[in-house]
Amino acid sequence: MAAAAIISMPKKKPLPAGLPREWYENHNRRLKAMRLAISLLDSGTYEAKRATNRKIRTMAVRVGIHRPSNVTCRMVRAFIVANGG
Repeated sequence: MAAAAIISMPKKKPLPAGLPREWYENHNRRLKAMRLAISLLDSGTYEAKRATNRKIRTMAVRVGIHRPSNVTCRMVRAFIVANGG
C-alpha cells in the first residue's frame, strides 16, 4: 500500500511594499482563482464550459473562500483552459 504524502504549505513571504493598490488586488484575485481552479479540477470539473459561475461560487463556499466576482470566475475558467480543459 502506498503511504499518504504529507504536503506542507509553503512559507508566505511578505508582499513588496510601495506598489499600486491595483497590483495587490490583481495578485490576490489570481491566488483566489488558482485555489478555486485547483478545487474544481480535484472535484472532476475538467472543462471550462462546465465551470459556471454558480458552480465556482458553490465551490468557494465549500472551500471557505469569499464569494468570487464575475472577473474572478472568468479567471478560474482561464486557468482550467490553460490546464488543458
